[in-house]
Amino acid sequence: MTDRPIVAIVGRPNVGKSTFVNRLLGARHSIVDDQAGVTRDRIYFDVEWMDKEFTVIDTGGIIPGDEDEIMLNIFTQAKVACEEADKIIFLVDGREGLNPIDYDIANVLRKSGKEIFLAVNKLDDPDKFINATEFYSLAVGEPFPISALHGSGGVGDLLDAVTKDFGYIEEEKSENIRIAIVGKPNVGKSSIVNALLNKERVIVSNISGTTRDAIDSKVKYEGEEFILVDTAGIRKKSKVDWGIEKFAVDRSIRAIRNCDVAILVVDATEGITDQDKKIAGTIIDAGKAIILAINKWDLIEDKQSNTINKFESEIEKEMPFLSYAPKVFISAKTKQRLVNLYKLSKEVYSETSKRIATSLLNRVIIDAVSMNPPASIRGKRLKLFYTTQVRTNPPTFVLFINNEDFLKDNYVKYLENKLREAFGFKGTPIRISAKEKGEKK
Repeated sequence: MTDRPIVAIVGRPNVGKSTFVNRLLGARHSIVDDQAGVTRDRIYFDVEWMDKEFTVIDTGGIIPGDEDEIMLNIFTQAKVACEEADKIIFLVDGREGLNPIDYDIANVLRKSGKEIFLAVNKLDDPDKFINATEFYSLAVGEPFPISALHGSGGVGDLLDAVTKDFGYIEEEKSENIRIAIVGKPNVGKSSIVNALLNKERVIVSNISGTTRDAIDSKVKYEGEEFILVDTAGIRKKSKVDWGIEKFAVDRSIRAIRNCDVAILVVDATEGITDQDKKIAGTIIDAGKAIILAINKWDLIEDKQSNTINKFESEIEKEMPFLSYAPKVFISAKTKQRLVNLYKLSKEVYSETSKRIATSLLNRVIIDAVSMNPPASIRGKRLKLFYTTQVRTNPPTFVLFINNEDFLKDNYVKYLENKLREAFGFKGTPIRISAKEKGEKK
């Protein structure tokens, strides 16, 4: 898929950056708090505006010159975000008015050479829009008065201006399937890549954190080319050292976002850990096809026929949300079942790229609703008029209904299960959203 343009949201602490990002997403993903410095890391989200898709980076608040270690780290993160970004939205507080730190930030942003859009936030009352004019003195362009909290003011005008030269993203099949090998440190990711490549392309060591960069390697299997991406181990945030390791982990997460298929490597000798679950969640949130590879299977002493069954039961207990993902028990050392990774990658990529005919899709949904009608709420019931698939990678469906309040999470899960029963979707997450059609009854 074509790379999305990147827009960084920057500003001093507590001007409403995370609230603005949440407004773009339509959901509360970033942490919102009155305490300065809540967002310490830069966080990436994909956003759609008027059929144009782009990525926003939510950054920590900037205080140039602050010697506090956390604030210095936030400032560094914001500078890196500006370097990565194609455009910058500079957010200021219109309720509080100009702050000397705003001038310092404006000076830093001008030096970046990037196109800057000045958003004057917290102007909830149109009568207060005149307050935005004082921000002309920052000399970074025309101020847009907005209310991130209520989505009012010039939010639409701002996004129109930011995205005016963004192209419309069209789905396209990758020339080669891009496979990211991910997991926590020291589970054997690099050893797996080397075994698949049949050469020591990647440094292998028992020392945690040997791989610092996401490394691409092209390989051919049965006449088809694949791109293997070896990534740095993703540790718990509390255990990640600031500096090289922090940015290596960032690159690993970006490798997940840019891949077609993510192979999550788990250490068979350790079992399923909390960090494995968090990485799986990252893959699902990115909407990527996933394979669970249990490595070091050669070290499991009990090799009776029920050993795999026991481990599969543990996976089902610890990660029930991955019931749709194929599991393969491998050994990078002995190359046991390694070639299965190529076959499974092709299979799950085909599943995540699958498009269902609208007539067949509606037939399945109508049958599902007939077999198990939604429960009534205050004497009223959900009515489902029509269903359509709006995209692939991952398969995404929209239900046109009478009232979004009547569509509960457990019923969405029920419909997802029925879609999987009918169409498979092995190894891929499914997105289901709803739109109201006509007036609420």
